[in-house]
Amino acid sequence: MYMTTPRRLVGRIALITGGSNGQGAGHTRRLAQEGAIVYFTDIDTKSGSALEASLREEGLDVHFRKHDVASFEHWQEIVSEIETDQGRLDILVNNAGILDLFTAEDATEQSWQRTLDINTKSIFLAVKAALPLLRKSTVASVINTSSIFGLIGADGYLAYIASKGAVTTMTKSLALTYGREGIRFNSIHPGYIDTPMLREELAGLPEGSAESILQTVPLGRFALGEEISPSVAFLASDDAAYITGAELIIDGGHLAGR
Repeated sequence: MYMTTPRRLVGRIALITGGSNGQGAGHTRRLAQEGAIVYFTDIDTKSGSALEASLREEGLDVHFRKHDVASFEHWQEIVSEIETDQGRLDILVNNAGILDLFTAEDATEQSWQRTLDINTKSIFLAVKAALPLLRKSTVASVINTSSIFGLIGADGYLAYIASKGAVTTMTKSLALTYGREGIRFNSIHPGYIDTPMLREELAGLPEGSAESILQTVPLGRFALGEEISPSVAFLASDDAAYITGAELIIDGGHLAGR
């Protein structure tokens, strides 16, 4: 689909969470293809190690680490390693997240807390841990993964929507707070992306749900995971040097008529 990959990120240091599968794997590949030195993390060590080996065979500079994004200790460990190796951090992509289909009646305190910990608390911990390294960069960019459901409601999905809505407004607050230091914060809002997470979601919905959803997407298809990654690379690059606090919707037109 993309005949020529630009090289906008040569020599930049990137950290991507949830980088082993789905959209995250696409982000890892794309940022490395554009020249970044990419540290990518995930709780899934099997997929992470396999992706690391595959991308290194392509000559890409990638480094996989196991990482529980809800643990501040894990954040301190990965940030400390990057500081020792590289001395700064230019790009932070908070991509790790989980899906939660529960309504208020079906959810438990434990399920609610787990969703908020992984989808929202992780971004607080990321910024808290990584700010010293981001401040050492002259081109620091943070991209937080929200969702179209961080902008609108949906039937059910209460904790998920709460978590992604928080990501949206947290990103704006961070942009206001740290813009004076030259650190940019933006959020991306993917729609329906053909990843294992979407397939898990559809499996929990009534038969025919996929067809019904596609009728609401003007482009008439689900996106591929790698179709989100060029937007992440753009926001990380100097092409977006004057963009901060923005919501980038990548949904095939799903929200265009809201």
